[in-house]
Order: sequence, then C-alpha cells, then structure tokens
Amino acid sequence: MCWAGVGVFCGTMYRGVNLTLRLLQDVFKLDRGLQWVEPTQLAFVILGASMAALALMILVTAILATGATRVEVYKSSVGRVGGRVASACFIFITYILLLAWLVALVCCIIVTMAYTLSWGICSTDEIGWDNGAIDFYPLHFLFPEGTQKVNMLVEGQAEIKMFCKDYVQRAEVMFILSTVSCMLVVLSLVHFLMALSANYAHIRGHDKFTDLQDLHMMDVTSETVNLTDRNPHQYSTQEYTM
Repeated sequence: MCWAGVGVFCGTMYRGVNLTLRLLQDVFKLDRGLQWVEPTQLAFVILGASMAALALMILVTAILATGATRVEVYKSSVGRVGGRVASACFIFITYILLLAWLVALVCCIIVTMAYTLSWGICSTDEIGWDNGAIDFYPLHFLFPEGTQKVNMLVEGQAEIKMFCKDYVQRAEVMFILSTVSCMLVVLSLVHFLMALSANYAHIRGHDKFTDLQDLHMMDVTSETVNLTDRNPHQYSTQEYTM
C-alpha cells in the first residue's frame, strides 16, 4: 500500500505541478516567481525514493521480528539489543515521515480545493465560452508583485478553453489522485508505526523470556541430583563366631 501510494503520488504530483506551471506561463503570462517548481519536483522524487527504501527496510525488520524467525535471529543478547535499537530508530524515522506526509496531505487538499473552485467557476452559466471573461484581480494578492491587471483577466474563447479544459480540468484530476494516494501513504505509515511498536515489544518480551528460561535452566541444573537405587543385597552382614 505504501509503495502504490508513493508511486501514484509522485506521478500525479509531478504532472500536476507541470500543468500548474504551464497554466501560469500560458494563461497568466507569468515568468517571474516560479523558481519553486524545480525544487518541488526534486523534493517529490527524493521523497518517493526515500519512502520506497524505508518501506523495504521496515518490511525486512518485520520479517526478522515475526514468529519463529525472531527466535532464530535474536538468540543472543547482542542480537536482541540490535533488534530493539533498529526498531526504535525506525519508529522515530516513521514518526517524522508521518508528520511530513500530513503536511503534504494538507497542501494537496488546499491545492485540490483551489482547482475544484476554479472548475466550478468554469462550469457556471455566467461564464460564456464565446465572449465570456474570468477576472482574477480580486485575488491579486496571490500573484507575484508587479503582475499587470490585464494578465489577471481570462477572456475570449481560446483563453477560457485553455484555462478550463486544457489545464484546470486535467490538473484537478491529478491533484485529486495525489490527495487520495497521500491518504494511503499516511494510513500505511500509521500501520508501520503499529507494526514497529509490536515488533519492539515482541523483541523486548523475547529478551525477558529468554533470560527467564536461562535462569530456570540454571536452577534445574543446580538442583539435579543423580540418584542410584540402593541394593539391599549389596552389603551383607557377616556374623563372626567366637
């Protein structure tokens, strides 16, 4: 679930960011203040690769801490300490990543709502596809400083079609998919935290159980006495006659 969610998230967000960049350049004629696009795309790639690697490592750790495998792997005290340290480290890393993905989920929800509202504006009857116009000047505070008022106005059949059909409709689908996939990743991270906590408790409990078993074996060994049956005919009483 984590791998599927990360894959869909990275693909849809990469496509959605590209559509947003083209919308800003082609419709609103913006060339400044777009330096955030390439770092954002790189961050998505790094996040996806790190999540895939982390999911693989957590899967290996979970296999090693499950059932009979745990008994074979964590026989020694050093192995059990190493397993507990590894589980604790993965719990900390997963918790940090969970917070990061929650922030990403909030951002996806905000962007998806913005595109949904934009598509709602495009779907209203007041917006004519022939001679209609969409004025974004009331939202001028969202545009880079120095943007001309004429560039905040989408008018004419070609520009409205470009804005609504070519960019907003497609980007809305991409960001909806990215939001759903981000929710899947958050759920998988919660499951990871539950599994890692259970594995940590199993390894710690196995450590105590092994110590108790060793102590019990020492007590049994110390109290074992080799008893031999007494033969009543082994010693005979000799009578001496005077």
